[in-house]
Amino acid sequence: MNSLPCHGCKGLCCGPVPVTSKELKRIKTKIKTMPAKIRLNLQNQKRYYGTCIFYDLEKDRCGIHAARPDTCRKFGYYKHLVCFRNPAAATKEPEPLTEEFVGMLSVDFTWKDFR
Repeated sequence: MNSLPCHGCKGLCCGPVPVTSKELKRIKTKIKTMPAKIRLNLQNQKRYYGTCIFYDLEKDRCGIHAARPDTCRKFGYYKHLVCFRNPAAATKEPEPLTEEFVGMLSVDFTWKDFR
């Protein structure tokens, strides 16, 4: 599988991200177990408008990588989620949704929902 050239993107393709209730629960668990210093640093970063609230601009990567939503896991590898820096990596066909989205990170769910 081709890898994506994510470093240097500054999260411009990361958000707003649709989430399911199961993903939301997993993210809340991740945030609650995160050391306070790391959580506050992540929370207080000034991101580009629309960028996912969990994108770590300082480290140029996802701040909740292990708990990231399925959309993020598929991004760049599925034809409907193409990375503009490596469109050739998007070779997989979309899969049918198995669970309804409950909202979007950065729009419907912000840091106030994870305190």
